[in-house]
Amino acid sequence: MNEVELFAAQRRVEQRKRTGEIFEWLALTATIIGLFFLGLLIADTWIRGAGWLDWQFLTSYPSRHPENAGILAALVGSVVLVTLTAIIAFPIGVAAAIYLEEYPAQGWVTRLIQTNIANLAGVPSIVYGLLGLAIFVRSFGLGRSILAGALTMSLLILPIIIISAQESIRAVPSSIRQASLALGATRWQTIWNHVLPMALPGILTGTILALSRALGETAPLITIGALTFIAFLPVGPTWPFVDAQSAFTVLPIQIFNWTSRPQAEFRDLAAAGIIVLLAILLGMNSIAILLRNRLSKRAAY
Repeated sequence: MNEVELFAAQRRVEQRKRTGEIFEWLALTATIIGLFFLGLLIADTWIRGAGWLDWQFLTSYPSRHPENAGILAALVGSVVLVTLTAIIAFPIGVAAAIYLEEYPAQGWVTRLIQTNIANLAGVPSIVYGLLGLAIFVRSFGLGRSILAGALTMSLLILPIIIISAQESIRAVPSSIRQASLALGATRWQTIWNHVLPMALPGILTGTILALSRALGETAPLITIGALTFIAFLPVGPTWPFVDAQSAFTVLPIQIFNWTSRPQAEFRDLAAAGIIVLLAILLGMNSIAILLRNRLSKRAAY
């Protein structure tokens, strides 16, 4: 390489460095701007809604009078809906991930299934609402019940659970499987006693994050007919047993209902509801982080 070529190469390297620095500053600026406006929204929500947060707000039913309105029905409905969704979606999603990763031959059928699962993870939530309306509400005759809502939300988060569980199972070293099989264990014993315990942190993290998405969804539930005003809990005659056929509402729908009211007090109530919803979401994400760290340390030992 002569001096001219060496000088040209040095100029190209310097130009790439400057381009990288410019891109880094642009990305940092975009991040700061996004965080700034997010902070403004959170601060405005807190200022408007913090004054309404009290025990009466958490334990009262909705009302046409802002001073008497509460969030109890929506809060219990969200908890029950997420619990039923987890009971339905978690075992199905993990079982599907185990089958796709551990059992089938890697042929065109498996690739087709994997492609469809990846595509379903990006389908708009309103499509799942229409699917739930057609299948669970009308074909199965479940009506506008909390069970129909849980089944619809299970369809929504199943692709996310399957993909996260697959990635966690795939991350388990193949040497673990080979050692277990070499000692005489069956494939299922290897999966149950070795693969799943090591993959569990990632599986639980993905599941909780998927449930967090289900908690904040509104469009599918409005589509299947969740109520915007409800003054009872979706429970059976004996507390705390759930009435799966009961009508229900959830926090996002209650917040939407309040924001559509003309009175300014209802918009303040909506801000208080947003604070409660954010607190639940942050709590679920914190639980996901703690579980992942604790189970990762346990698996390391």
